[in-house]
Amino acid sequence: MPVGSAVHARTLALCESLSFREWSGFYAVSAFEAHHDHEYNAIRNAAALIDVSPLFKYLITGPDAAALVDRVITRPALAMAVGQVYYTPWCDERGKVIDDGTVTRVAETAFRWTAADPSLRWITDNAAGLNVGIEDISEKVAALALQGPTSAGVLARSLDGGASILETLKYFRMTRGAIGGVPLEISRTGYTGDLGYEIWMPWDRALEVWDALMANGGAFGIRPAGMLALDVARIEAGLLLIDVDFHSSRKALLDSQTYSPYELGLGRLVDLEKGPFVGRDALVAEQRRGSPRRIVGLDIGWSAVERLYEAIGMAPQIPAAASRVAVPVYASGGIQVGRATSTTWSPVLKRLIALATIDTPFTSERTVLDFEFTVEAVRHRVPATVVKTPFFNPGRKTATPPQLV
Repeated sequence: MPVGSAVHARTLALCESLSFREWSGFYAVSAFEAHHDHEYNAIRNAAALIDVSPLFKYLITGPDAAALVDRVITRPALAMAVGQVYYTPWCDERGKVIDDGTVTRVAETAFRWTAADPSLRWITDNAAGLNVGIEDISEKVAALALQGPTSAGVLARSLDGGASILETLKYFRMTRGAIGGVPLEISRTGYTGDLGYEIWMPWDRALEVWDALMANGGAFGIRPAGMLALDVARIEAGLLLIDVDFHSSRKALLDSQTYSPYELGLGRLVDLEKGPFVGRDALVAEQRRGSPRRIVGLDIGWSAVERLYEAIGMAPQIPAAASRVAVPVYASGGIQVGRATSTTWSPVLKRLIALATIDTPFTSERTVLDFEFTVEAVRHRVPATVVKTPFFNPGRKTATPPQLV
């Protein structure tokens, strides 16, 4: 049975819908109201506060901390500066992704590692022969994601000492500060593809930080947001979800459920020139021969969907929430060449979009495929065009200095 996270006392009181789900053993709000529209709009037009405390979090310390991280992830950890954050996958010996997450160099000999799935044993097994300490801090450190175009303003008003530390904080960098005397680590990261921050704090003082952000955020349109709104935003941002868009190689039941970083479209995060790391030999071989498939974006032909509904005398039905149900995708001639795994109507783009695993010969941009679309229990096919992700990529996400008003 799930338990409450560090800020459950607040999310429970605010959750009018009483719609919760389980996330790594904790209660997570699906939507605070009957529908997630207001929460999504806060992400894209104001500020949203999201409890991401259920993430698994590990602290790697010691003289060989950098060497351990470098041994496991696909990116060059030895080159990281203090305060730098990596988004990265890590693989098994076959080059198949175990998980993806962020690694932050919080000090010269210390890294904070986040993961969607438990990774403590894998990290520990790969620490053989190294002088490191590995601590599971999942229930010692709480995390709040403050996301949206006015998020910098909320944070600036809440921080002890004001906005000065935010004005120079670059994308995928971390700094330190305090809110009401509570010490924080603040990273300019998030899972929404928008301007935003993730705030890391002592678990037992998270309520103080939540209250301060909500109190100071009123003028900036702040709202608590749940998983349904986050799901739409992350698809717009082209961000993958484990157990939906791919499966951990340690839990997959079939080889087809396992993916390499290249198949996930994350080849830019693989540095084959750095020192040895787990899965490197397999990834070198894959790079030489090419990958059989890749996750891409699909822009689904909404006009064709409208015509299907018009033919039966109905108004078009926009999906209420992002779909995690796999949908077949075909090439001309009716041959199935892949499947869409995450599909949503994008309110900001006014388009129906999807993330899909597609056979490599059909992954070039502007390739037109057929997407299976069901209307009143009848299966149809509508055109879907392969497009580059992210679908939505606002300049404010990476702008320095960030917009504070």
